[in-house]
Amino acid sequence: MLLSEKIRQLVIAIGGYKLMISMKNVYKKYPNGIVAANGFNVEIKQGEFVYVVGPSGAGKSTFIKMMYREERPTSGDIIVNGINLATLKSKRVPYLRRQIGVVFQDFKLLPRLNVYENVAFALEVIEESPKVIRKRVMEVLDLVGLKHKARMFPTELSGGEQQRVSIARSIVNIPKVMIADEPTGNLDPETSWDIMNLFEEINRRGTTIIMATHNKEIVNTNTHRVIAVEGGLVVRDEVGGAYGYES
Repeated sequence: MLLSEKIRQLVIAIGGYKLMISMKNVYKKYPNGIVAANGFNVEIKQGEFVYVVGPSGAGKSTFIKMMYREERPTSGDIIVNGINLATLKSKRVPYLRRQIGVVFQDFKLLPRLNVYENVAFALEVIEESPKVIRKRVMEVLDLVGLKHKARMFPTELSGGEQQRVSIARSIVNIPKVMIADEPTGNLDPETSWDIMNLFEEINRRGTTIIMATHNKEIVNTNTHRVIAVEGGLVVRDEVGGAYGYES
């Protein structure tokens, strides 16, 4: 770990950055009776990089999805950048998501739009000016190394390239928080490391990242804070923690 990164983590640890995400007594019970959140209490500060780990069916996905209001808690408070998601009206959810970048395992690109258009779409829906759209889209495509493929379509790209487009789309709004749900799950090991290098760079630029993953090697090599979820409970929360499960 670079000295500058160690210093940044130390500043976060002693309270030098503002609170970005807070979960207080969060419960989530699905209609089928499954309790996926059984009292989450978590605080994540601006600029942190946090892995969320745990066995399948442990509540990781619910933990992640509640942060961008894909799922709503049964009770408790979830505050993201000052907005309480538990009481947020459904019509305000799109405004919340402008502050949050979300990256999925299966990319979720629009197949009839090319690379440029997929990324630009995130700005067009908020009626940003064409001049700003072009500037921002080309900036993020340059960051993810796909400026030269701006006119290609998703079907013409590899899985790793499609995930790069997904990442570019998620950061074009300059979000305060990026949430990644198994972003390397469909990628080969070499491509997974390329994607992780991108996440590290985005985090260095100040974006808070929360990443759910089953990738033991990534968690144990690029060390960050680890939150382990089992049975709807946070059973471990440690800075520089290990994955802690067999792959």
